[in-house]
Amino acid sequence: MNRPSSQQGMTLIVGLIMLTLMTLMAIGSFNIGRVSMEIIGNMQSRNEVLAAANGAVQEAISTFRMVQTPNTVFLNPCVNNNTRCVDINADGINDITVVLAPAPFCLRSQAISNAALNLAAPGAAACAVQVDQTSFGIAGGVSGNSLCANSVWEVNAIATDALTQATITVTEGVAVVASSAAIATSCP
Repeated sequence: MNRPSSQQGMTLIVGLIMLTLMTLMAIGSFNIGRVSMEIIGNMQSRNEVLAAANGAVQEAISTFRMVQTPNTVFLNPCVNNNTRCVDINADGINDITVVLAPAPFCLRSQAISNAALNLAAPGAAACAVQVDQTSFGIAGGVSGNSLCANSVWEVNAIATDALTQATITVTEGVAVVASSAAIATSCP
């Protein structure tokens, strides 16, 4: 039998090259899948941290303590004042720590005049001041202002995931109508 001289082991070499290429493709596919899972995990951590920060901001602006005592907004802080801890997976371990830093602060305030009050609105009657004197420019004369003021506050929350160290900062401005006495020490 005559063997062709050009076929000496070429099939084996071509087979090994194909096997190597298929192995590299399988490893590449595995790495792409692993990286995709890491990206999804990071996005989930980011979304959890963002939700915790937004929740702390909403809790802060929904309480009157933000206006009265901006350095101690939360009743039961987890670490220090103005700190809220969140347990995402209910395992009893705090996963995310949110800090209101700096403490909520008043950017500006302006007294509301009695004439500008809508007494039909809920709570507006508590702001109204009875005017006893109509002389202006006399010492002790009334200013025409009500007992309430419009104020603008900035609330800044920094949330950090304990496991992934994902950190996000949420800043929100809020307008608050409060008694002038309550904001006298915290608003310019």
